[in-house]
Amino acid sequence: MTEAGVVAEVRRLEIKSRHLVKDVLAGEYSSVFRGRGVEVAEVREYQYGDDVRTIDWRVTARTGTAHVRRYVEERELTVLFLVDQSASGAFGSRVRTKAALATEVCAVLALAAARNNDRVGAVMFTDRVEQVVLPQKGKRHVLRVIRELLAFRPRHPGTDLRAALEFVNRVLRRRAVVFVVSDWLAAGYESELERTARRHDTIAVQLVDRRERDVPDVGLLVMRDPESGVWRYLDTGDGATRDAFRDQGAAFDAGLRRELRRRGVDLIGLETERDYVPALLSFFRSRAHARAH
Repeated sequence: MTEAGVVAEVRRLEIKSRHLVKDVLAGEYSSVFRGRGVEVAEVREYQYGDDVRTIDWRVTARTGTAHVRRYVEERELTVLFLVDQSASGAFGSRVRTKAALATEVCAVLALAAARNNDRVGAVMFTDRVEQVVLPQKGKRHVLRVIRELLAFRPRHPGTDLRAALEFVNRVLRRRAVVFVVSDWLAAGYESELERTARRHDTIAVQLVDRRERDVPDVGLLVMRDPESGVWRYLDTGDGATRDAFRDQGAAFDAGLRRELRRRGVDLIGLETERDYVPALLSFFRSRAHARAH
């Protein structure tokens, strides 16, 4: 993508995300990723999804409109996107690739964070950490993060999620919100993920394309693993083969859910062909419900 193309795409994502961030996700994000400090920073009008426990009843009674308190602690949040840029992210059977979906979802969440005056940063990794954008505040910085995600071209095809998590655990000194955005086709990362989850509010975003789970009957299919370069043959004309392929995908997903749950990591599952908004809203509302109880 040319420089002009990257700039145009940043603008497109900003415009596309504006309504979603302002009218749909703002209150949801605020209620889920807000601590409650001691010192009140400001009082503002209630937004859908805000924690009702933060309502300032005195101001509400005086103005006739619901208002909530925002605390100093709420302004000290760091949001970091740990984004898998390995070669498997280039796969996408129809609407978009997994890498394109990752960028768009990170853009939406980053703009929601900027709206709440949070610091936002990003780490792009393959089988090593390839690029780091240090967390800062402000919309201009968030647009830079989006631009770097769009312009990034990986130098290595492989995946080392363990090394990426180890890097995050080493450089993030204060508690943060860490979104790990990947297809999770990796191994050996579990203990390092557990360390991350103990230190930070860690959310796994799993990117999946439907054809990685359900292959149609198209006869003999020749497939190449983009990371290892290994070629494989799959006889999709055989129903038992298609069933085994589907069962293997289901087993992988179930195993990932178990591992994440065991380590206290929430999961947002996204598909390249589906609208990601319902999945994000479901995640936020589920978290808000859990916090309220």
